[in-house]
Amino acid sequence: MKVLPLTQGYPGKSTEHGGLGWSSVTLVRHGERLLLADTGSFGMRSLLAQRLAAHDVDPAEVTDVLLTHAHYDHAANYLLFPSAAVWIGAAELDWAASRQAAFDPLPELYAADLANNPRTRRVTGDGEILPGLEAFLAPGHTPGSVVYRVRDADDTVLFSGDAAKNRAELLGGDVDMTLDREVSRASVRKILDLWREYPDTLLVPGHDVPMRWRAPGPEYVGERAAGIRSWFGEDLAATTHFDLTDPEGNQ
Repeated sequence: MKVLPLTQGYPGKSTEHGGLGWSSVTLVRHGERLLLADTGSFGMRSLLAQRLAAHDVDPAEVTDVLLTHAHYDHAANYLLFPSAAVWIGAAELDWAASRQAAFDPLPELYAADLANNPRTRRVTGDGEILPGLEAFLAPGHTPGSVVYRVRDADDTVLFSGDAAKNRAELLGGDVDMTLDREVSRASVRKILDLWREYPDTLLVPGHDVPMRWRAPGPEYVGERAAGIRSWFGEDLAATTHFDLTDPEGNQ
């Protein structure tokens, strides 16, 4: 197995402009299959193109898209992978496709397409959906959120999506932004059990840096990278950079 991060999730919220939507997008080479765990938001499209090219991956080579849930920052770009089967929770799709437009993160027209797309594959329960690929229902954040686990003889990787968005939710047991808090808390406990089931499992949260479970607890894998470059003056060459990995908020 080879895990190739394309974008790194960020554990934060915009204060003035709605959802930030910086989610994790990850490629996994698993035997003869090329899996893509979530697809990111519209704003990530140019970056995804760059990162795919850097790994010498043609989007048409992706065999399976694993959608953890239907929100725009995780599901909007599945159409860019024209050969892939698109996996999503059956309960998630029923919920997403039956709703009227609302002021929330659900892209209604994409949900409508998924409901009728011949490439869509519905996850109905816990268990293996492809050789070495398991799906587990983890509702709460949305009614049909799904966690995916990929395993081979050497490694295990677990994608929690927004059922457990970041380290704080995983270790604190509580969640932010959920349709059902108690159900979400049960899903977090389930994810923790899955994470600790196999030693050294790599967990990729929906909005944080990947982590491995190692005694006495989780360790980040890699360094957080996030920033904003702004134009505040009259010279296009003069920019101000904000490092969003600095807890003190320094420029």
